[in-house]
Amino acid sequence: QVQLVESGGGLVEPGGSLRLSCAASGIIIRIYTMAWYRQAPGKQRELVAAVSGGGSTNYADSVKGRFTISRDNAKNTVYLQMNSLKPEDTAVYYCNTVRGIKDYWGQGTQVTVSS
Repeated sequence: QVQLVESGGGLVEPGGSLRLSCAASGIIIRIYTMAWYRQAPGKQRELVAAVSGGGSTNYADSVKGRFTISRDNAKNTVYLQMNSLKPEDTAVYYCNTVRGIKDYWGQGTQVTVSS
């Protein structure tokens, strides 16, 4: 049973930083692509960042240079370091992986950027 548990969200002022964590069980994260998505109110869920099993990363244009995805294979945990946060980064952030034909999602963590 694959389980993904996100943490680290919260309220932060514009220009601030947060680090999200995604603790995985039932899956070895270094083998699979792990991703962060986000969904803002009234908008579709969108890909934020992903890291492949080989370590390649890709980012949405809107977060390039500000966000960094990484993983700690020993802890089986994926991180999203978010710097220079903007109000438009406000959303629920979800951890995701695909195993076979099935998508797995965490419960999400709220990030609110506001003064």
